[in-house]
Amino acid sequence: MVCRPSRALFYIGLTGLLGYGAYHVFRLGIPFSKMFGLKWGLTEPTFVDNKEWIELTLSRITDFNHNCKIFRFDLPTKNSVSGLQVASALLTRVELPLQPPVIRAYTPVSDEDTKGIAFYTYYILLIKKYDNGPMSSYIHGMKINDKLLFKGPVPKYLWSQNMHEHVILIAGGTGITPMYQFIRKIFGNKEEKTRVTLITANERLIFMLFEFEQLRKKYPDRFNVVYVLDNPPEGWKGASGRIDKDLLKTHLPDPLSRNIKIFVCGPPGFYKVISGMKLSSTDQGELEGYLKELGYTKEQVKQLVLKHMLIFMVGF
Repeated sequence: MVCRPSRALFYIGLTGLLGYGAYHVFRLGIPFSKMFGLKWGLTEPTFVDNKEWIELTLSRITDFNHNCKIFRFDLPTKNSVSGLQVASALLTRVELPLQPPVIRAYTPVSDEDTKGIAFYTYYILLIKKYDNGPMSSYIHGMKINDKLLFKGPVPKYLWSQNMHEHVILIAGGTGITPMYQFIRKIFGNKEEKTRVTLITANERLIFMLFEFEQLRKKYPDRFNVVYVLDNPPEGWKGASGRIDKDLLKTHLPDPLSRNIKIFVCGPPGFYKVISGMKLSSTDQGELEGYLKELGYTKEQVKQLVLKHMLIFMVGF
């Protein structure tokens, strides 16, 4: 005689599984996309070899501040991930009348393996509009369901575990984006021992302030952050004005420290005073500015010239 499980036992097991899922979603705050999709590894990298332009659809526009908007683009399928490594960028391309194609680089800052199950995966661009910027002006003029071409990845500085003992990240404006890539990568790995000092400056607000504060509280011995606002609100407790030589001297390690790396990213004027101008994608140029005056060497400094903010995320 063959014994078969009863239908009741089947439903009891199914109920238990659903209850376990509901517990993770509502009690622990873990979305179904993380619990099922990522665990099974059913992912499809979107950007692999930097050869093919891929057209993505704009699905949401949100005002951020007086000259920035958030643009959400859907990746191709519910199992799509970016396929990028830290630190790397994507290129965007638009065709405008009576001029060559406009191509700009954008930096992803969220998990490269993020994907969705119930909803299509998407990524978000936080873009500042420049009066003479053809790409930023074009994107600010886009409407829902318009499409934009992307290609990548474009590697900038590929990180490996415990690559440096101490990393210093100096960011101006949306130059925070590659820095956030490094921060997320380093503190997302339990085997990492690297210490991080972040100095980030902006005009009126700090990008990723909540995330940085959470990390500062969780890793007080490994993560030091300095906020600088040019036009701070009333009651601001961080530094005011611009990043200057005295501020850097206060918060940076001694130039003779062992195995340190300083990354700099921001607008042209920011590079000029901090580290000198980068000559091209392959030539860092001679070290100048405050970092040279403080005694650092060219080998200790890496400039990351990446234009804007590109955020891959689920659940926005």
